[in-house]
Amino acid sequence: MKTSTMLRTAALAAVATVLGACATGNEASGGAGTAGVTGDSIKIGGVLTETSATGYSTGGAELGAKARFDRANAEGGVHGRKIEFVGAEDDGMTPDKGAAATRKLVQKEKVFALVPVSAPQFGGAEFLEQQKVPWIGWATGPFWCGKQSAFGFNGCLAPQPGQKTQTWWGHQVAAQLGGAEGRTVWIQATDSTASKYAISTMSKSFTAAGFGMAGTSAALPAQAPPQDWSPYVNKIMKSGPGGRAPDVLVSVMAGGKFNSGLYSALKKAGFKGLITDATSYDPHVLRDPQTIAALDGVFAAPQFEPYESDIPEVAQMKADLEKAGGAGAVLDLHAATGYWSAEVFLKMAEKAGKDLTREAFMKAAEAFSYQNKGFGRIEFPAAKTASNGCGALVKLEGGAFKVAQHLKCFDNTVL
Repeated sequence: MKTSTMLRTAALAAVATVLGACATGNEASGGAGTAGVTGDSIKIGGVLTETSATGYSTGGAELGAKARFDRANAEGGVHGRKIEFVGAEDDGMTPDKGAAATRKLVQKEKVFALVPVSAPQFGGAEFLEQQKVPWIGWATGPFWCGKQSAFGFNGCLAPQPGQKTQTWWGHQVAAQLGGAEGRTVWIQATDSTASKYAISTMSKSFTAAGFGMAGTSAALPAQAPPQDWSPYVNKIMKSGPGGRAPDVLVSVMAGGKFNSGLYSALKKAGFKGLITDATSYDPHVLRDPQTIAALDGVFAAPQFEPYESDIPEVAQMKADLEKAGGAGAVLDLHAATGYWSAEVFLKMAEKAGKDLTREAFMKAAEAFSYQNKGFGRIEFPAAKTASNGCGALVKLEGGAFKVAQHLKCFDNTVL
């Protein structure tokens, strides 16, 4: 009886050893216990604002990331691992929905990292930081900056006071106007955290380039544009020296309805200055005659080299997007931010090495430097608290987008 018990114990131990060896082998292939990593794959998912009450959408970033990951997979992946991209969740520009989407990706889908993340009111930041899950995307809000787990593909765009902020936008507008001396700027925001915070960074960008400030406002409600624009327009039109209109109107509002409404009202009031924003570089606007009229002459400010450029990096991006999305692929601002976010992730994962764990990835990403003519440059840890300082200008003219100022990088300034 004793011998039989010993034999059964030995047999069970042998089975356990075999199973343990298999499990250890699987874990070792992607780092011990690393979620989303196997010997031949890395699981990735994203969170975007695909729908919103204002009409604002970053949904195109999903195609951008997919296009870059598809090419990486066709070239053999990262250290032999293919990217398993499960797509993006929609946060509806609602923090609670974004937090739920983040938990789903991490706890249910078991993703290794979130790429891309592009949501003005993203609600999953604290959870990702607590869980030490890396996330990469368009860092448009202060919730990105200074976190160990967060990596903006073009840096932190909402730094804290005392840290460094971008000057490229102001300098590019100054170049377009032939100089900033004697010219003034009005900055318009909505009553949202990200938009209001952008007032401080944009003010620094334009004053660093030599502009004077005519004024700023975050009085517009964030959820829907007003029925009557006249109170806002009247204030802007009298904000410059001597009660004149400013030379430049900068919009930091997220939502095409806001911008087209404001610009139309300004033009009717006789505004002749330069209008610029971060979101109007969007082929969707070309489908609607009223929107084209509202945005005609507006200078959008993308943080990458425009699609209309003929440099090799942009040609490659366009080819990848068209291959992934077919003939109807929409080449918009968000497709590019998703694409370049995926590019940065791939370079970081490559640096992390074959034994990929989140700890190894974080270590590689925290001391990471990369340059690409498509979006400029990125360097961590500096980019944890500062922009990469690069951007371009694109003008909508005659129903088509044209490069006004090619991508260029400028030194940051203290906020």
